[in-house]
Amino acid sequence: MRAMITGDPSVQEFSDVLLQVGNGQISRDDEGFIEIPQSLTNKVDTRAQLLESVYPGLEEKSRLGREYHEWLCERAILAPKNDIVNEINTTILGQLPGNTVQFKSFDKTIEESEAVNFPVEFLNSQNPSGLPQHDLKLKVGAPIILLRNLDAPRLCNGTRLCITALKRNLIEAVILTGCAKNTTVLIPRIPVLGKDLPFPFKRVQFPVRLAFSMTINKSQGQSLKVMGSDLETPCFSHGQ
Repeated sequence: MRAMITGDPSVQEFSDVLLQVGNGQISRDDEGFIEIPQSLTNKVDTRAQLLESVYPGLEEKSRLGREYHEWLCERAILAPKNDIVNEINTTILGQLPGNTVQFKSFDKTIEESEAVNFPVEFLNSQNPSGLPQHDLKLKVGAPIILLRNLDAPRLCNGTRLCITALKRNLIEAVILTGCAKNTTVLIPRIPVLGKDLPFPFKRVQFPVRLAFSMTINKSQGQSLKVMGSDLETPCFSHGQ
């Protein structure tokens, strides 16, 4: 992991702490936990305070065009599990001005003979990690993250974008990260295979998720200036 020097004196402190953690030199309490210096963190008591700390003045910022895109690009809230991420994304989406547009996927089993055992309603209820949601709610101005490679190197798994228009079968969005930053692109619905289940099935949906919040795993490779962590649920199970 690399800390980039930006003229901020706290960067050196962060770099030193990071090195101590990596070398196992930082002090721990009786339960094995380490304490991050207060100068590098801003602890809050509630999730609402966390959201406000990372996305202050969201409604006003969303009207600023490219400045808003830059503001979005540099921040996110990280959480260990998808259900927490979904809750946070839904809450912040409700704070963003504009109409919510709902997109439902078309789901079917790969093997026609399995359709009797796994009805459409059951397939709709499945939302395994890495698969777009059946019931996808979006707004113009919302950040999204790609879940599949569409057009490398511009549109890859993990690319973040900001929605500029929503059509029935297309999302128009501006790329926020990577080599094609600030480029406007169109994202279609595509067939995506659900493989992390006892049975394979196909879901036709936009290959995206909201990205106000993302899992810690999904955030790997992202560069963030403002990062909030929801750690009400521990990141690791006992023994990890």
